[in-house]
Amino acid sequence: MRAMLFNRQVTAGEISLLERRYRGEAPLKTLLALYRGDWLNLILAVVYFVIKHSGVWAMPLVTAQIVDLLSTETPDALHDIAVQIGVLILIFAQNLPMNYLFVRHLSTATRNMEAKLRGAMARRLQYLSLNYYYGSSTGALQTKLLRDVEVLQDLTMQLCQTAPAAIFTLVFAVVVTAMRVPAFLIFFALTVPLAVVIVKLTQNRIQKSNRDFRKNVEKMSSGFNDMIHLLPITRAHGIEDVELSRVQERLLGVRQAGIRLDADNALFGASSWVSFRLFEVACLGVASYAALTKIIPITVGDVIMLTGFFSNLTNAVLQLTNMMPLISKGFESIRSIGEVLQSPDVEANEGKLSVAAVSGKFTFDCISFAYPDTDEASIDKFSLEVNPGETIAFVGSSGSGKSTLLNLIIGVIRPTAGRILLDGVDMNTLDLRTYRQFLSVVPQESVLFDDTLRENILYGVKTTDEGQLRRVLQAANVAEFIDSLPDGLETRVGENGMRLSGGQKQRIAIARALIRDPRVLIMDEATSALDTVSERQIQEALDRLTKGRTTFIVAHRLSTIQKADRIVVLEGGRIAEIGTHAELIQRGQRYAAMYRLLAETPASA
Repeated sequence: MRAMLFNRQVTAGEISLLERRYRGEAPLKTLLALYRGDWLNLILAVVYFVIKHSGVWAMPLVTAQIVDLLSTETPDALHDIAVQIGVLILIFAQNLPMNYLFVRHLSTATRNMEAKLRGAMARRLQYLSLNYYYGSSTGALQTKLLRDVEVLQDLTMQLCQTAPAAIFTLVFAVVVTAMRVPAFLIFFALTVPLAVVIVKLTQNRIQKSNRDFRKNVEKMSSGFNDMIHLLPITRAHGIEDVELSRVQERLLGVRQAGIRLDADNALFGASSWVSFRLFEVACLGVASYAALTKIIPITVGDVIMLTGFFSNLTNAVLQLTNMMPLISKGFESIRSIGEVLQSPDVEANEGKLSVAAVSGKFTFDCISFAYPDTDEASIDKFSLEVNPGETIAFVGSSGSGKSTLLNLIIGVIRPTAGRILLDGVDMNTLDLRTYRQFLSVVPQESVLFDDTLRENILYGVKTTDEGQLRRVLQAANVAEFIDSLPDGLETRVGENGMRLSGGQKQRIAIARALIRDPRVLIMDEATSALDTVSERQIQEALDRLTKGRTTFIVAHRLSTIQKADRIVVLEGGRIAEIGTHAELIQRGQRYAAMYRLLAETPASA
């Protein structure tokens, strides 16, 4: 029997991320914890950014020094000006290597965090029980896995760029001003907050316009999706004009919201520009007045320096205030990610017995199962003894408990009462992950991914030889059609196997099951959606697949289960009758009635 590796190596970083309390800790503390092991990279990134950004702070000061040298006309003025210009050249030239080092260290830290966090989320998603998925949408989980992690990456980038730039600009401008013209700090203290308030007030209108525009775009996008999905209905009923009017209404909404947004953007841009320029003029006027009247000991160079610093200060304060929505969005993403990483609904396997071999004997000891938030049991006091190598078929009306029984056998859900024994051992005491190494499932619709036929068949199989693979292809009735393809086993199947017919996909699923050489086989309506010819081909492959294996089958087409050792007729989660096909027909009860209604129904019906 082929041994299969179960666990890949778990990184220390993933373990650390899985142990966080995302919804019970301060978000900033959690954000820092996400970068454990990369703090040095973040610190170095900030240091390199401060150095590379120094030209923004130094320019007003050096310019002021040069202006002062020009106005004093000292003998060494030309030399001193050359030195100042040389300093500026060095400051700007270092931006190239410093920016590279900044991006390299920051990217290393954020990409490491991204990979570890997504790896930890993928690991948790693999081990969450099906009950978790019953209450979660696929779109929401994809958003957590993709978009929320990107938000945290963006937040880190901003915290390592915008925040240091703004903070050091503020500190540098205030310190230099305090050293050269301390009295002018009063002007900064009065006008900078006022300038920021004016800009923020104009931003409120633009934020509302952005929200309205986004909502209208979402409605338009939803409308186009609906239009595409409804095309068969629209065309069949000749109501193209009705659908176009619905789409046109949404397009008009986007147009009007877009015009409002563009107008508000123009107003906001002009208001901000005019406000900033007026405050800069005020700063220039006050500084010039102070220099001329000597109210404050101030030079011509100081006038230019203070005007430059004022612009830097207002921009720095605006950058810090504009970061608040991004920080809030990032912290919300941390809590959102925590809904996955902290979910307690994990399949309990740790510390339980590993399964080294399976003979295939099952004992269902008065088991019951009820789904969460439901009062009625899907399986009710079900008891059955299954011998190794026996084929058991489950039939019954929709809702009778067939699929629930298969999920209990696979172990993705556990009985709420009673026990299932595998080879005499209670499955609640087993590590079901190791048990599933000896199990294969052939579902109603084969799940294929966009890769080659070879990769789809060998999915999860570590090693195999070509001879064994060829025997499996023959047994699954796929060798002939694979050989007819130009690229054979290397043919790509397309997304969800779109390049294959339904019968071909099902035979690929059978080959995937066979290559694992399972001891337990689950078949969930494997031929229900196929035509008669495809069903016959697949039935031949299934007959080979079930030999010597304990097999559980759910089927709507009763013709596919006539060879089963026993057929269990379910009703309301209980056994209504049980026996071979011939015995049940002879009794003339529920199964016989179902057979008369369904067995002779044409496949195309």
